[in-house]
Amino acid sequence: MDKNRIPLTKFALIFSLIAICVISLGLFINSAPAVKPQEQATKTYNSPVELPTSIIFAGETISLTNFDVRESLDRELLANSYFQSQTILYFKKSKRYFHLIEPILKKNNIPNDFKYLSLAESGFQEKVTSPAGAVGLWQLMKKAALENGLEVSNEVDERYHAEKSTEAACRYLNHAYHQYGNWVNVAASYNAGISGIKRQTELQDSRNYFDLQLNDETARYVYRILALKLILENPEKYGFKVTEEEKYPVLSCKVVVVSGSVTNLANYAHNQGINYKILKYFNPWLRQSYLKNPSRKSYSIKIPEPGTRTFGL
Repeated sequence: MDKNRIPLTKFALIFSLIAICVISLGLFINSAPAVKPQEQATKTYNSPVELPTSIIFAGETISLTNFDVRESLDRELLANSYFQSQTILYFKKSKRYFHLIEPILKKNNIPNDFKYLSLAESGFQEKVTSPAGAVGLWQLMKKAALENGLEVSNEVDERYHAEKSTEAACRYLNHAYHQYGNWVNVAASYNAGISGIKRQTELQDSRNYFDLQLNDETARYVYRILALKLILENPEKYGFKVTEEEKYPVLSCKVVVVSGSVTNLANYAHNQGINYKILKYFNPWLRQSYLKNPSRKSYSIKIPEPGTRTFGL
């Protein structure tokens, strides 16, 4: 007998077992309760996203009737709504960083929608540095930071300072608005520079961002901001459900003013009842393990309130 040949009785037994499994699975599926329409997700993972006919950004109405404008926004909506892990993190971080950014924008007469520009720039990562050397929540280059009143040195880099970098970004945005009188162009200039957008508006004889031929990065830039605004303001419409309890909490801090030198920030942290890691988390603008401060400048250092690290636990 050929040893590789399966005997007929064994073949019949195997076939019978497979048939029983298939029939059992079919009965299980048919007996499962149907999902009610109201329980279904608003969007499945293989469906297109829904686009409005217009969107308001910084008080300016943007029409989405032109095919090129609609398709450009569609691209960014798809990219961000289907990058679920990243976008869920955006939702989780939004409460903490909007709480910080919104009052500063309001104080400087910058439309609230520019909080989405910061999100588009950094993903609300205070310590992130771009390949070009842009730093922090607002991705400021060293030259722009210095021009807008920030300190950038070996020991202190205020581009990593959440509040101060937001103030600096506001100064830039207000300056750009005085040039354009148009908030959409202001947003575009944050990517391409004030002179970069001005050059293109003059060359192409148009002040409308949506009519300009731009490099790919700047051409996508405003659409990405708009897409983030739409998704974060209408989460369930784009397939997300993140409760307020699931968002990262606002962290309470006190401020300690230091006007001298600190030879060892680890020891300083322990004296404040925290550790070096937590000190640097709340003060990433401190770039060394010490603060010599030869000019005796006053610095405001954030110290988390007792219990902050175990918030809600």
